[in-house]
Amino acid sequence: MRALFPDPPPASFVLAGATVPACLLAGPPPVAPDRNGLLRLDIAIENGRIVRIAPAGTFGEGAVALAGRMVWPCPVDMHTHLDKGHIWPRAANPDGSFMGALDTVDFDRRANWRAEDVRARFEFGLRCSFAHGTTAIRTHMDCEPPQDAISWEVFAELREEWRGRIELQGVSLGLLDLYEGEAGRALADRTARHGGILGLVPLMEPGIEARLDAFLRLAMERGLDVDCHIDETRDPGARTLRLLAEAALRSRFEGKIVAGHCCSLARQTEEEIDRTLDLVAEAGISVVSLPMCNMYLQDREAGRTPRWRGVTLLHEMAARGIEVAVASDNCRDPFYAFGDHDMHEVFREAVRIAHLDHPVGTWPRAVTATPATVMGLAGRGLIAQGAPADLVIFRGREYSEILARPESGRTVLRGGRPIDATVPDYDELDRLMAGGPNRSAP
Repeated sequence: MRALFPDPPPASFVLAGATVPACLLAGPPPVAPDRNGLLRLDIAIENGRIVRIAPAGTFGEGAVALAGRMVWPCPVDMHTHLDKGHIWPRAANPDGSFMGALDTVDFDRRANWRAEDVRARFEFGLRCSFAHGTTAIRTHMDCEPPQDAISWEVFAELREEWRGRIELQGVSLGLLDLYEGEAGRALADRTARHGGILGLVPLMEPGIEARLDAFLRLAMERGLDVDCHIDETRDPGARTLRLLAEAALRSRFEGKIVAGHCCSLARQTEEEIDRTLDLVAEAGISVVSLPMCNMYLQDREAGRTPRWRGVTLLHEMAARGIEVAVASDNCRDPFYAFGDHDMHEVFREAVRIAHLDHPVGTWPRAVTATPATVMGLAGRGLIAQGAPADLVIFRGREYSEILARPESGRTVLRGGRPIDATVPDYDELDRLMAGGPNRSAP
């Protein structure tokens, strides 16, 4: 695919005969979409920006003939754990369970997560993401002291170094206990100093309503948005999504709230589902589903085939107007043994796991425009006249083709220039892989 462009590529050219999902185009389409919601367009690019979008065949000069290849805006990955990433060789989950993941990560964090280690793995994930086309990432970071000081400092350095390539947002992550007392206020202050988001893993426990109120006050006092891991369990008794929505309404929370996972909702009664989703919609809470990680962890028992996929109720949420995104979550750590920070893989698997097809409809927005909106990234996630030419050119020409293959031959344009889309080799991290629970120090 790099052969599409001469070396060096011209400053001005036309992507001729591109296929674009109508839902990813800003403004009215210049032609009517086909029965699959796809448009055939010419996209004129000058000096790194999109200057005109017109029906295919409009331009004759400077054409890069795509012959129907699909073009998407660069994706946005709004829920990751770059601080945990790529520890699997030294810290494999012993049984694939959620508790196995918690215990293994806890051991590895205490033993190994010094600044050099976190930075190397964090940046490895950024390089993978960039090569695959991602333009913005929100990462949750474990903030059990003293890890919070280490990880936020690494985050701040890498955010500056990667500015202009990947927009980074950081989320503090911890249980309710972490946000109580003077230590909790200090963590919230540290998060605010770094322009971060306050993150939480609330559990069903006595007094949770009052503790959620206190957590939201902590965020409001500092003008912080909130992003929570919610009900990541198959237990139908886990109902913190409803409690979070009630707390948001009770406190008249002024910022943005994101709820991630929400797995147990799919195990509850229809009455409970309706009650919860009505409250979520009323509170304006956005939801991000992590289908690959949830399918890996949820309903896992040794020697038993899982009975459900672990994902939340995406269709029902979207039908109520709730903003719904999907994201990559963990990569090569005890919470998910696989993954490569590739949002095309995330979307392809989400379609298969959650039946986001027949029709695909507007679901491509779940990895582009919707997370960009939730993260407050104006102008990202859509193909728009005047916007930077940050685009992904797939080899496939329609959904059946781009969803069938990994699309490893895609071309990524940033500012109208093809980038080197080579992912880093795993052996770059070999020096870090001793000293974990599955490796002995040499």
